[in-house]
Amino acid sequence: MATKTAKKKNTATPPAAPFTGPELCKLTATEVVTLLRKGEIAASEALDAALTRIAQVEQAVNAMPTVCAERARASLKELGKRKRANGDHVAWLAGLPIGIKDLTPVKGVRCTFGTKGFADKIAAENDPIVDMLEARGATVVGMTNTPEMGTGANTFNDVFGRTRNPWDTRKNAGGSSGGAAVSLATGEVWLSHGSDFAGSLRTPAAYCGIVGLRPSPGRAGGAPSVIAFHTDGVMGPMARTVADVALFLDAMAGFDPRMPITLEAPAEPFQQAVRKAKAKVRIAYAPTLGGFAAVEPEIDTVLRNALAQVERAGGRVEEACPELPDLLPTFATLRGMAWASLPGSLPPDIQRHFKKTLRENIALGYKLKAEQIYEAFQKRAILYFNMHTFLSTHDVLACPVVGLEPLLAEEEYPRVVAGKTMETYIDWLRFSFLATTTGLPAISVPVGFTKSGMPVGLQMIGPPRGEAKLLAVARAVEAAVKFPTTPIDPRTP
Repeated sequence: MATKTAKKKNTATPPAAPFTGPELCKLTATEVVTLLRKGEIAASEALDAALTRIAQVEQAVNAMPTVCAERARASLKELGKRKRANGDHVAWLAGLPIGIKDLTPVKGVRCTFGTKGFADKIAAENDPIVDMLEARGATVVGMTNTPEMGTGANTFNDVFGRTRNPWDTRKNAGGSSGGAAVSLATGEVWLSHGSDFAGSLRTPAAYCGIVGLRPSPGRAGGAPSVIAFHTDGVMGPMARTVADVALFLDAMAGFDPRMPITLEAPAEPFQQAVRKAKAKVRIAYAPTLGGFAAVEPEIDTVLRNALAQVERAGGRVEEACPELPDLLPTFATLRGMAWASLPGSLPPDIQRHFKKTLRENIALGYKLKAEQIYEAFQKRAILYFNMHTFLSTHDVLACPVVGLEPLLAEEEYPRVVAGKTMETYIDWLRFSFLATTTGLPAISVPVGFTKSGMPVGLQMIGPPRGEAKLLAVARAVEAAVKFPTTPIDPRTP
């Protein structure tokens, strides 16, 4: 069993974490949307609270460097018309302020992609996912920080600088959706949009103590139009609770012909799956994914302690892992193709600003041989069917999100994890590769803290297009460990 050596203690007990922002910011997204729908608060009040909180914490964390307050206030004038179009739709956000990652264009707002070549770029049009969210009552309040072109799991760039972890501002917030995660952890917004390839959404969720869902390809928008059929980098919802993530996923779900891989929204809302969640879940725990990835003993201990709580609540946990042949070269090939076809296709005057790790990844993509690409498509099919079979007897496969707690923000990536040398700048992100390669949904749920007071996330990978089941299991875990959901003031030791 995965939990035989677990200690009998509540690893979700937080260190002292005060919050001095507006009282409204302490509520969950679901609670605030309920108040907005009932007319008990005005959308302008929620916006004022968000803007107040942003002003309070940005100097310490640099999560949302671009704020579009005037655009947000203007959008509230259209809220009545949008409400009439939505009626009582479950995805109606009723004016709730949200953040959009600075890789996704918002009309009339600076969208830099974290690179100097686009430092002054103002988006001419919305990305289709922004159209969808605004039509469903979201109010975009700002753009969250990201590493250059979304590359790397440490959020810094030459346009806006570093985003810092609110649990210890000396440390890395994760990436590439680092600004999104920090905006939630500090209470700047209630929902924040992210995206994920090599854990870009899951890693910052784990490092900042919030929930982040990497959905199935097409479940929450699509890829940029120039690679519209791309399925490996996906957008997804981030929030402070599983219920709020489900609310956001409902708002992001639906087919749009401008995004050819998008899926129709399910007949039953994802929020309903969370409400119906039961404690009797079946979890397989693979602490190293069968020796594929390295994990520090302290991280493994925190996760085992959390899973012990899930068992005491009625769940079943066993240590098991499917066969994962050739996962590393398969993922590396897919990533190389993506980076060569998107940032690698930009004009030289844009690429000349790129950081070293980004240039290297593009170069690897261009060096791929046809045989490597053919093999990657064949091998990912084997990996998918191995996971499909494995998940027929387990609800989810659980594993770490990352194998160590955050390092200092100035250290771009770890060179050693659990005594093992990391050969590349993304080698420490190996736990993220499986869900991406197989196209399966995965979620990071905060379940405890390290001795230094940094959050630890549990990653769970669900069945094909199984967001509903995954969210239900995530809710069961959340209920068992009782991780604090109130935002915090940035902690500067």
